[in-house]
Amino acid sequence: MLCVAAVARADDSFDVLHWWTSSSERRAVDELAERAADDGVAWRNAAIAGGAGIGAMKVLKARVLAGRAPDAAQLIGPAITEWADLGLLLELDDVAAAGNWNTRLFPTIWTLVRLRGHVVAAPLGIHRINVLFYNRKVFADAGLTPPKTWAEFDRVAAALAKRGVTPLAQSGQPWQVATLFETLALSEGGPGFYRSLYGRRNANLWFDARITRALERLRALRRYAPPGEPAWDAQVKTLARGDAAMFIMGDWAKGELQAMGRSAETDFGCIAVPGTENMHLYSVDSFVMFAGDYSAQPVQEKLARLMMSPAVQGAYNRIKGSVPVRRDADTAGMDACARASWRTFAHGAGVQAPSMVHRMATDETLKDAIIAQLHRYYTDEHMPVSEAQRRIAGLVRTLAVQGGDDK
Repeated sequence: MLCVAAVARADDSFDVLHWWTSSSERRAVDELAERAADDGVAWRNAAIAGGAGIGAMKVLKARVLAGRAPDAAQLIGPAITEWADLGLLLELDDVAAAGNWNTRLFPTIWTLVRLRGHVVAAPLGIHRINVLFYNRKVFADAGLTPPKTWAEFDRVAAALAKRGVTPLAQSGQPWQVATLFETLALSEGGPGFYRSLYGRRNANLWFDARITRALERLRALRRYAPPGEPAWDAQVKTLARGDAAMFIMGDWAKGELQAMGRSAETDFGCIAVPGTENMHLYSVDSFVMFAGDYSAQPVQEKLARLMMSPAVQGAYNRIKGSVPVRRDADTAGMDACARASWRTFAHGAGVQAPSMVHRMATDETLKDAIIAQLHRYYTDEHMPVSEAQRRIAGLVRTLAVQGGDDK
Protein backbone atom coordinates (compact mmCIF):
# COMPACT_ATOMS: atom_id res chain seq x y z
CA MET A 1 0.00 0.00 0.00
CA LEU A 2 1.22 3.44 -0.88
CA CYS A 3 1.63 5.65 2.17
CA VAL A 4 0.58 9.28 2.02
CA ALA A 5 2.01 11.54 4.67
CA ALA A 6 -0.27 13.90 6.50
CA VAL A 7 0.27 17.53 5.60
CA ALA A 8 0.54 20.14 8.32
CA ARG A 9 -2.14 22.79 7.78
CA ALA A 10 -1.15 26.41 7.77
CA ASP A 11 -4.82 27.40 8.03
CA ASP A 12 -8.27 25.87 8.18
CA SER A 13 -8.75 25.74 4.42
CA PHE A 14 -9.97 22.63 2.63
CA ASP A 15 -7.85 21.82 -0.44
CA VAL A 16 -9.86 20.67 -3.50
CA LEU A 17 -8.12 19.60 -6.73
CA HIS A 18 -10.11 19.67 -9.98
CA TRP A 19 -9.87 20.70 -13.65
CA TRP A 20 -12.83 23.06 -13.94
CA THR A 21 -11.40 26.25 -15.39
CA SER A 22 -13.79 27.47 -18.10
CA SER A 23 -16.24 30.28 -17.31
CA SER A 24 -19.21 28.04 -16.55
CA GLU A 25 -17.06 25.51 -14.70
CA ARG A 26 -15.68 28.24 -12.45
CA ARG A 27 -19.22 29.38 -11.72
CA ALA A 28 -20.22 25.85 -10.80
CA VAL A 29 -17.20 25.53 -8.50
CA ASP A 30 -17.99 28.90 -6.94
CA GLU A 31 -21.50 27.65 -6.22
CA LEU A 32 -20.05 24.61 -4.44
CA ALA A 33 -17.57 26.75 -2.54
CA GLU A 34 -20.29 29.16 -1.39
CA ARG A 35 -22.53 26.31 -0.24
CA ALA A 36 -19.55 24.77 1.56
CA ALA A 37 -18.73 28.09 3.23
CA ASP A 38 -22.32 28.34 4.47
CA ASP A 39 -21.72 24.96 6.11
CA GLY A 40 -18.42 26.02 7.66
CA VAL A 41 -16.08 24.50 5.05
CA ALA A 42 -13.35 26.84 3.73
CA TRP A 43 -13.04 25.49 0.18
CA ARG A 44 -9.69 26.30 -1.47
CA ASN A 45 -9.43 25.69 -5.22
CA ALA A 46 -6.50 23.81 -6.70
CA ALA A 47 -7.69 24.16 -10.30
CA ILE A 48 -5.54 22.60 -13.03
CA ALA A 49 -6.27 23.72 -16.58
CA GLY A 50 -6.41 21.24 -19.44
CA GLY A 51 -9.13 19.54 -21.47
CA ALA A 52 -10.50 16.24 -20.14
CA GLY A 53 -8.43 16.52 -16.94
CA ILE A 54 -5.17 15.27 -18.43
CA GLY A 55 -3.04 17.83 -16.58
CA ALA A 56 -4.98 17.45 -13.34
CA MET A 57 -4.29 13.73 -13.18
CA LYS A 58 -0.57 14.32 -13.57
CA VAL A 59 -0.59 16.93 -10.81
CA LEU A 60 -2.61 14.66 -8.53
CA LYS A 61 -0.16 11.80 -8.92
CA ALA A 62 2.79 14.11 -8.27
CA ARG A 63 1.19 15.55 -5.15
CA VAL A 64 0.32 12.16 -3.72
CA LEU A 65 3.84 10.84 -4.32
CA ALA A 66 5.23 13.97 -2.64
CA GLY A 67 3.04 13.42 0.41
CA ARG A 68 0.83 16.42 -0.35
CA ALA A 69 -2.46 14.79 -1.28
CA PRO A 70 -5.40 17.21 -1.49
CA ASP A 71 -8.30 16.85 0.93
CA ALA A 72 -10.61 16.16 -2.02
CA ALA A 73 -10.08 15.58 -5.72
CA GLN A 74 -12.22 15.27 -8.81
CA LEU A 75 -12.04 11.69 -10.12
CA ILE A 76 -14.06 9.89 -12.75
CA GLY A 77 -14.92 6.28 -13.48
CA PRO A 78 -12.30 3.51 -13.15
CA ALA A 79 -9.80 6.01 -11.71
CA ILE A 80 -11.85 5.95 -8.51
CA THR A 81 -11.26 2.22 -8.17
CA GLU A 82 -7.57 2.57 -9.01
CA TRP A 83 -6.99 5.08 -6.21
CA ALA A 84 -9.22 3.20 -3.78
CA ASP A 85 -7.26 -0.01 -4.44
CA LEU A 86 -4.18 1.79 -3.11
CA GLY A 87 -5.95 2.32 0.19
CA LEU A 88 -5.76 6.10 -0.11
CA LEU A 89 -9.42 7.07 -0.10
CA LEU A 90 -11.70 7.80 2.82
CA GLU A 91 -14.66 5.44 3.03
CA LEU A 92 -17.94 7.34 3.15
CA ASP A 93 -20.14 4.46 4.31
CA ASP A 94 -21.69 6.31 7.27
CA VAL A 95 -22.54 9.35 5.12
CA ALA A 96 -24.04 7.15 2.40
CA ALA A 97 -26.08 5.10 4.89
CA ALA A 98 -27.46 8.19 6.60
CA GLY A 99 -28.40 9.71 3.24
CA ASN A 100 -29.86 6.49 1.81
CA TRP A 101 -27.59 6.75 -1.20
CA ASN A 102 -28.35 3.16 -2.16
CA THR A 103 -31.93 4.14 -2.99
CA ARG A 104 -31.43 7.81 -3.89
CA LEU A 105 -28.78 7.19 -6.56
CA PHE A 106 -29.35 5.70 -9.98
CA PRO A 107 -28.10 2.07 -9.93
CA THR A 108 -25.27 2.85 -12.36
CA ILE A 109 -24.06 5.67 -10.12
CA TRP A 110 -24.36 3.57 -6.95
CA THR A 111 -22.17 0.91 -8.54
CA LEU A 112 -19.67 3.53 -9.69
CA VAL A 113 -18.98 4.98 -6.22
CA ARG A 114 -18.54 1.64 -4.43
CA LEU A 115 -15.62 -0.76 -4.15
CA ARG A 116 -15.89 -4.09 -2.32
CA GLY A 117 -18.99 -2.90 -0.51
CA HIS A 118 -17.57 0.47 0.60
CA VAL A 119 -18.56 3.90 -0.70
CA VAL A 120 -15.41 5.70 -1.83
CA ALA A 121 -16.70 8.72 -3.78
CA ALA A 122 -19.38 11.41 -3.68
CA PRO A 123 -21.14 11.86 -7.05
CA LEU A 124 -22.22 15.30 -8.22
CA GLY A 125 -23.70 15.18 -11.71
CA ILE A 126 -24.22 13.23 -14.92
CA HIS A 127 -23.06 14.65 -18.25
CA ARG A 128 -24.54 13.53 -21.56
CA ILE A 129 -21.93 13.56 -24.31
CA ASN A 130 -23.89 12.57 -27.42
CA VAL A 131 -25.43 16.04 -27.81
CA LEU A 132 -25.70 18.09 -31.00
CA PHE A 133 -26.03 21.78 -30.20
CA TYR A 134 -27.29 24.16 -32.86
CA ASN A 135 -27.72 27.92 -33.22
CA ARG A 136 -31.44 28.59 -33.50
CA LYS A 137 -31.11 31.86 -35.43
CA VAL A 138 -28.71 30.40 -38.01
CA PHE A 139 -31.07 27.50 -38.64
CA ALA A 140 -34.14 29.76 -38.78
CA ASP A 141 -32.48 32.19 -41.20
CA ALA A 142 -31.53 29.29 -43.47
CA GLY A 143 -34.96 27.67 -43.21
CA LEU A 144 -33.42 24.47 -41.85
CA THR A 145 -34.41 22.00 -39.15
CA PRO A 146 -31.91 20.17 -36.90
CA PRO A 147 -30.77 16.88 -38.45
CA LYS A 148 -31.90 13.59 -36.93
CA THR A 149 -30.10 11.33 -39.43
CA TRP A 150 -26.65 11.52 -40.98
CA ALA A 151 -28.19 11.95 -44.43
CA GLU A 152 -30.06 14.98 -43.11
CA PHE A 153 -26.87 16.22 -41.45
CA ASP A 154 -25.01 16.17 -44.77
CA ARG A 155 -27.80 18.06 -46.52
CA VAL A 156 -27.98 20.66 -43.74
CA ALA A 157 -24.18 21.04 -43.62
CA ALA A 158 -23.99 21.57 -47.38
CA ALA A 159 -26.71 24.24 -47.25
CA LEU A 160 -24.98 26.03 -44.39
CA ALA A 161 -21.62 25.96 -46.14
CA LYS A 162 -23.20 27.63 -49.20
CA ARG A 163 -24.36 30.45 -46.92
CA GLY A 164 -20.81 30.96 -45.64
CA VAL A 165 -21.49 29.46 -42.21
CA THR A 166 -19.14 26.86 -40.73
CA PRO A 167 -21.42 23.82 -40.38
CA LEU A 168 -19.64 22.16 -37.46
CA ALA A 169 -17.61 23.73 -34.66
CA GLN A 170 -15.20 20.82 -34.40
CA SER A 171 -11.68 21.14 -33.01
CA GLY A 172 -8.73 18.98 -34.00
CA GLN A 173 -7.58 18.64 -30.38
CA PRO A 174 -6.99 14.94 -29.63
CA TRP A 175 -9.59 14.58 -26.88
CA GLN A 176 -12.20 16.46 -28.91
CA VAL A 177 -11.59 14.28 -31.96
CA ALA A 178 -11.94 11.18 -29.80
CA THR A 179 -15.12 12.54 -28.21
CA LEU A 180 -16.61 12.97 -31.66
CA PHE A 181 -15.54 9.44 -32.61
CA GLU A 182 -17.16 7.81 -29.60
CA THR A 183 -20.49 9.47 -30.40
CA LEU A 184 -20.17 8.06 -33.91
CA ALA A 185 -19.35 4.60 -32.58
CA LEU A 186 -22.46 4.78 -30.42
CA SER A 187 -24.51 5.93 -33.39
CA GLU A 188 -23.32 3.01 -35.51
CA GLY A 189 -23.36 0.27 -32.91
CA GLY A 190 -25.72 1.21 -30.10
CA PRO A 191 -25.04 0.97 -26.35
CA GLY A 192 -24.50 -2.80 -26.21
CA PHE A 193 -21.84 -2.86 -28.90
CA TYR A 194 -20.24 0.28 -27.49
CA ARG A 195 -19.93 -1.23 -24.00
CA SER A 196 -18.42 -4.41 -25.45
CA LEU A 197 -15.87 -2.39 -27.36
CA TYR A 198 -14.24 -1.22 -24.15
CA GLY A 199 -15.53 -3.52 -21.43
CA ARG A 200 -14.53 -6.81 -23.06
CA ARG A 201 -11.29 -5.55 -24.60
CA ASN A 202 -11.86 -7.77 -27.60
CA ALA A 203 -9.41 -6.44 -30.18
CA ASN A 204 -11.36 -8.04 -33.05
CA LEU A 205 -14.32 -5.74 -32.40
CA TRP A 206 -12.24 -2.87 -33.75
CA PHE A 207 -12.40 -4.50 -37.21
CA ASP A 208 -16.21 -4.56 -37.09
CA ALA A 209 -18.03 -2.84 -39.97
CA ARG A 210 -19.67 -0.50 -37.46
CA ILE A 211 -16.25 0.85 -36.48
CA THR A 212 -15.31 1.15 -40.13
CA ARG A 213 -18.36 3.32 -40.74
CA ALA A 214 -17.69 5.41 -37.62
CA LEU A 215 -14.13 6.12 -38.73
CA GLU A 216 -15.27 6.96 -42.25
CA ARG A 217 -17.84 9.37 -40.84
CA LEU A 218 -15.23 10.92 -38.53
CA ARG A 219 -13.05 11.78 -41.52
CA ALA A 220 -16.04 12.95 -43.57
CA LEU A 221 -17.08 15.39 -40.84
CA ARG A 222 -13.70 17.05 -41.00
CA ARG A 223 -14.66 18.84 -44.21
CA TYR A 224 -17.39 20.70 -42.33
CA ALA A 225 -15.10 21.89 -39.53
CA PRO A 226 -12.59 24.75 -39.28
CA PRO A 227 -8.84 24.00 -39.24
CA GLY A 228 -6.74 23.99 -36.11
CA GLU A 229 -7.10 22.83 -32.53
CA PRO A 230 -8.99 25.51 -30.58
CA ALA A 231 -10.18 24.87 -27.03
CA TRP A 232 -13.70 23.57 -26.58
CA ASP A 233 -14.95 26.72 -24.89
CA ALA A 234 -13.59 28.79 -27.80
CA GLN A 235 -15.67 26.61 -30.13
CA VAL A 236 -18.73 27.28 -27.98
CA LYS A 237 -18.23 30.99 -28.66
CA THR A 238 -18.26 30.44 -32.42
CA LEU A 239 -21.58 28.64 -32.03
CA ALA A 240 -22.99 31.43 -29.86
CA ARG A 241 -21.95 34.10 -32.38
CA GLY A 242 -23.43 32.18 -35.29
CA ASP A 243 -20.06 31.73 -37.00
CA ALA A 244 -20.67 28.00 -36.66
CA ALA A 245 -24.08 26.35 -36.79
CA MET A 246 -23.60 23.08 -34.91
CA PHE A 247 -21.35 21.57 -32.26
CA ILE A 248 -21.17 17.94 -31.12
CA MET A 249 -19.98 18.02 -27.53
CA GLY A 250 -20.89 17.05 -23.98
CA ASP A 251 -23.56 19.11 -22.27
CA TRP A 252 -20.92 21.09 -20.39
CA ALA A 253 -21.14 23.19 -23.59
CA LYS A 254 -24.65 24.14 -22.45
CA GLY A 255 -23.23 25.45 -19.21
CA GLU A 256 -20.81 27.61 -21.16
CA LEU A 257 -23.54 28.95 -23.41
CA GLN A 258 -25.59 29.85 -20.36
CA ALA A 259 -22.59 31.62 -18.80
CA MET A 260 -22.53 33.78 -21.95
CA GLY A 261 -26.16 34.74 -21.40
CA ARG A 262 -27.54 32.39 -24.03
CA SER A 263 -30.80 30.54 -23.46
CA ALA A 264 -31.80 27.04 -24.50
CA GLU A 265 -35.30 28.33 -25.19
CA THR A 266 -34.36 31.20 -27.53
CA ASP A 267 -30.71 31.04 -28.62
CA PHE A 268 -29.60 27.45 -28.96
CA GLY A 269 -31.11 24.02 -29.09
CA CYS A 270 -29.83 20.57 -28.30
CA ILE A 271 -30.81 17.18 -29.67
CA ALA A 272 -29.20 13.77 -29.60
CA VAL A 273 -26.45 13.15 -32.15
CA PRO A 274 -27.98 11.49 -35.25
CA GLY A 275 -28.56 7.80 -34.62
CA THR A 276 -28.35 8.12 -30.82
CA GLU A 277 -31.84 9.21 -29.85
CA ASN A 278 -32.82 7.49 -26.59
CA MET A 279 -29.16 6.64 -25.88
CA HIS A 280 -26.99 8.20 -23.22
CA LEU A 281 -23.20 8.43 -23.58
CA TYR A 282 -22.29 9.54 -20.10
CA SER A 283 -19.61 10.82 -17.78
CA VAL A 284 -20.12 11.41 -14.05
CA ASP A 285 -18.59 14.22 -12.02
CA SER A 286 -17.53 12.91 -8.63
CA PHE A 287 -15.16 13.68 -5.79
CA VAL A 288 -13.02 11.43 -3.63
CA MET A 289 -11.63 12.29 -0.21
CA PHE A 290 -8.03 11.39 0.62
CA ALA A 291 -7.68 9.77 4.02
CA GLY A 292 -4.18 10.92 5.03
CA ASP A 293 -4.05 10.97 8.84
CA TYR A 294 -7.87 11.27 9.00
CA SER A 295 -7.63 14.73 10.59
CA ALA A 296 -9.88 16.18 7.88
CA GLN A 297 -12.47 13.38 8.05
CA PRO A 298 -15.27 15.40 9.75
CA VAL A 299 -15.00 18.14 7.11
CA GLN A 300 -14.70 15.63 4.27
CA GLU A 301 -17.84 13.83 5.39
CA LYS A 302 -19.65 17.16 5.72
CA LEU A 303 -18.71 18.03 2.14
CA ALA A 304 -19.85 14.62 0.86
CA ARG A 305 -23.26 15.10 2.52
CA LEU A 306 -23.49 18.57 1.03
CA MET A 307 -22.71 17.38 -2.49
CA MET A 308 -25.53 14.86 -2.37
CA SER A 309 -28.13 17.25 -0.95
CA PRO A 310 -31.05 18.03 -3.32
CA ALA A 311 -30.40 21.77 -3.12
CA VAL A 312 -26.74 21.52 -4.13
CA GLN A 313 -27.49 18.88 -6.78
CA GLY A 314 -30.01 21.20 -8.38
CA ALA A 315 -27.97 24.39 -8.20
CA TYR A 316 -24.65 22.90 -9.28
CA ASN A 317 -26.01 20.96 -12.24
CA ARG A 318 -28.04 23.90 -13.59
CA ILE A 319 -24.81 25.88 -13.85
CA LYS A 320 -22.59 23.04 -15.05
CA GLY A 321 -24.97 21.83 -17.77
CA SER A 322 -25.26 18.34 -16.30
CA VAL A 323 -28.11 16.63 -14.42
CA PRO A 324 -28.44 15.32 -10.85
CA VAL A 325 -27.35 11.82 -9.87
CA ARG A 326 -30.42 11.46 -7.66
CA ARG A 327 -33.36 9.40 -8.84
CA ASP A 328 -35.73 11.74 -7.01
CA ALA A 329 -34.48 14.92 -8.72
CA ASP A 330 -37.03 17.63 -9.47
CA THR A 331 -37.35 17.77 -13.26
CA ALA A 332 -39.67 20.80 -13.13
CA GLY A 333 -36.67 23.10 -12.75
CA MET A 334 -34.77 21.59 -15.67
CA ASP A 335 -34.66 22.96 -19.20
CA ALA A 336 -35.56 20.75 -22.16
CA CYS A 337 -31.95 19.64 -22.67
CA ALA A 338 -31.58 18.57 -19.04
CA ARG A 339 -34.94 16.79 -18.92
CA ALA A 340 -34.06 14.79 -22.02
CA SER A 341 -30.72 13.79 -20.50
CA TRP A 342 -32.09 12.87 -17.07
CA ARG A 343 -35.05 10.92 -18.41
CA THR A 344 -32.96 9.04 -20.94
CA PHE A 345 -30.40 8.05 -18.30
CA ALA A 346 -33.25 6.96 -16.00
CA HIS A 347 -34.23 4.25 -18.49
CA GLY A 348 -31.30 2.22 -17.19
CA ALA A 349 -28.28 0.29 -18.38
CA GLY A 350 -29.86 -0.70 -21.69
CA VAL A 351 -29.53 2.83 -23.06
CA GLN A 352 -26.37 3.88 -21.19
CA ALA A 353 -22.84 3.89 -22.58
CA PRO A 354 -19.85 5.01 -20.48
CA SER A 355 -17.55 7.50 -22.18
CA MET A 356 -14.08 6.26 -23.02
CA VAL A 357 -12.60 9.71 -23.52
CA HIS A 358 -14.05 11.05 -20.29
CA ARG A 359 -12.73 8.26 -18.11
CA MET A 360 -15.81 6.08 -17.62
CA ALA A 361 -15.08 3.05 -19.81
CA THR A 362 -11.45 2.04 -19.40
CA ASP A 363 -8.14 2.78 -17.71
CA GLU A 364 -5.90 5.77 -18.39
CA THR A 365 -3.29 3.86 -20.39
CA LEU A 366 -5.69 2.41 -22.94
CA LYS A 367 -7.70 5.63 -23.11
CA ASP A 368 -4.63 7.73 -23.90
CA ALA A 369 -3.40 5.22 -26.48
CA ILE A 370 -6.72 5.12 -28.34
CA ILE A 371 -7.08 8.91 -28.30
CA ALA A 372 -3.59 9.30 -29.77
CA GLN A 373 -4.33 6.89 -32.61
CA LEU A 374 -7.69 8.47 -33.40
CA HIS A 375 -6.03 11.87 -33.56
CA ARG A 376 -3.31 10.55 -35.84
CA TYR A 377 -5.93 9.09 -38.18
CA TYR A 378 -7.96 12.31 -38.15
CA THR A 379 -4.99 14.49 -39.06
CA ASP A 380 -3.38 12.12 -41.59
CA GLU A 381 -5.61 12.12 -44.65
CA HIS A 382 -3.53 9.38 -46.24
CA MET A 383 -3.98 6.80 -43.46
CA PRO A 384 -6.47 4.13 -44.57
CA VAL A 385 -9.35 3.31 -42.24
CA SER A 386 -8.08 -0.27 -42.09
CA GLU A 387 -4.71 0.94 -40.83
CA ALA A 388 -6.31 2.93 -38.03
CA GLN A 389 -8.33 -0.15 -37.06
CA ARG A 390 -5.23 -2.33 -37.13
CA ARG A 391 -3.29 0.07 -34.92
CA ILE A 392 -6.04 0.43 -32.32
CA ALA A 393 -6.74 -3.31 -32.28
CA GLY A 394 -3.04 -3.93 -31.71
CA LEU A 395 -3.03 -1.55 -28.76
CA VAL A 396 -6.09 -3.19 -27.24
CA ARG A 397 -4.59 -6.67 -27.68
CA THR A 398 -1.21 -5.69 -26.23
CA LEU A 399 -2.61 -3.88 -23.22
CA ALA A 400 -5.13 -6.64 -22.54
CA VAL A 401 -2.30 -9.18 -22.39
CA GLN A 402 -0.24 -6.93 -20.14
CA GLY A 403 -3.18 -6.54 -17.83
CA GLY A 404 -3.92 -10.24 -17.75
CA ASP A 405 -7.16 -9.75 -19.66
CA ASP A 406 -6.42 -11.47 -22.96
CA LYS A 407 -9.57 -12.27 -24.92
